[in-house]
Amino acid sequence: MKPKNMYTSIPYNLKQEVFEQLAGNACVMIERIISKGQKSPPSGWYDQEKNEWVLVLKGKAVLAFENQESINLNEGDFINIPPHKKHKVEWTDPDSETIWLAVHY
Repeated sequence: MKPKNMYTSIPYNLKQEVFEQLAGNACVMIERIISKGQKSPPSGWYDQEKNEWVLVLKGKAVLAFENQESINLNEGDFINIPPHKKHKVEWTDPDSETIWLAVHY
């Protein structure tokens, strides 16, 4: 086994968000997400079957929730999103990478 680093292997040109599964099984998935100015499409919401715990390791983002105020996330901030809590990414920093750690359980 060799260690990996959350802050390496970041693509230079981030035209699309990067989703990378780091570990998981039938019950849990841990992924790294890298954003740079990307956001969810204007229509539609994420409506997931599982809980999603999200931590911003680097950068900034804004999450929107249906029928609720948006939430600003900065480095070190995390949130637990329950199943079927409709949400979307409203904004990520266009000038710097936002690196997320997401745990779906």
